[in-house]
Amino acid sequence: MSTRQIRRFALHYGEMVAAMLIGMMLLWPVWMLATGAAGDGSWLRSASVETLVMATTMALPMAGWMRFRGHRWAPVVEMCAVMYAGFAVALPLHWAGVLDGGGLMLVGHVAMFVLMLAAMAWRWQEYAGCHAPRRDGPDRASTMMAS
Repeated sequence: MSTRQIRRFALHYGEMVAAMLIGMMLLWPVWMLATGAAGDGSWLRSASVETLVMATTMALPMAGWMRFRGHRWAPVVEMCAVMYAGFAVALPLHWAGVLDGGGLMLVGHVAMFVLMLAAMAWRWQEYAGCHAPRRDGPDRASTMMAS
């Protein structure tokens, strides 16, 4: 594990977080506009739905960035799955009354960032390696991983 790999790994994590935050800032207001007519008591405005929508507003741009950076679909799907995993654990606690809506968001987001880091560590070579924008077909990512 070289210093260069650690820097690449950290940069990659930062890029994905930046893509997620940008997506949240751009897509969350779209959701709010789309559901603006729904009252606060509507199921569309429930903490359960809104946490999943929030995760989606973050997962979509992160997945797009990962594909742009040359990742194969398997790591992209894995990373999207771990973004929802924390909420999957926290939602039953919310439904049981252990967590309120704010607690649900907090637990889900903290778990999201921790689980993303764990998924990246699991595929160290995938995230510590050099990636460049996709320009020449689907086999480029696997070719990059071999070098």
